[in-house]
Amino acid sequence: MAEKPPKPAERKPRADAERNRVRILEVAKGAFTKSGAEASLDEIAREAGVGPGTLYRHFPTREALLEAVYRTEVEKLALAGQELALKLSPPEALRAWLLLFVDYIAAKKIIAPALSTLVQCHPKVVEASRTQIHDAMRFLMQRAMESGDIRTDLDPIDLLGAIVGVAHVPAIPDWQQSAKRLVDILIAGSRPVK
Repeated sequence: MAEKPPKPAERKPRADAERNRVRILEVAKGAFTKSGAEASLDEIAREAGVGPGTLYRHFPTREALLEAVYRTEVEKLALAGQELALKLSPPEALRAWLLLFVDYIAAKKIIAPALSTLVQCHPKVVEASRTQIHDAMRFLMQRAMESGDIRTDLDPIDLLGAIVGVAHVPAIPDWQQSAKRLVDILIAGSRPVK
């Protein structure tokens, strides 16, 4: 029986290709936030300093680019929890992360129509993202509970739900500022009763 030849090792992307990909994602996030999901891909490529072919090589469709922006933002948000925990006290890290979560929701709301396709076609991506966010929140809440700064009878996901709820109230014209005020109210209300 002949042995199969070994699979070639997966090659890491070239440094310049990776820089291009990161730059495209940064520019696309700004463009989608400013102009919505229908932002010009050619303009995104031009602003990123790459040709349209480079953009399409990395992201063959608008949906692929939107999905990559979404995944990248979720990964940054989840990682921010760890970074904030290294720099700030437990309640300050929790507060700072919740404020970032408000900004994440704001960006997500703008590209929501395109994300609805992502939810339908790629539910595992959305579920994995939700898990990352919930894990980051649980981690930060656990630290704050262990330090005695937050009550131990709280469910971290309830706090997220309260903030998401404010984001989806259509009558609030400046919901983002309201949500940021709610972060402070939630933190204050989560302190142990003395």
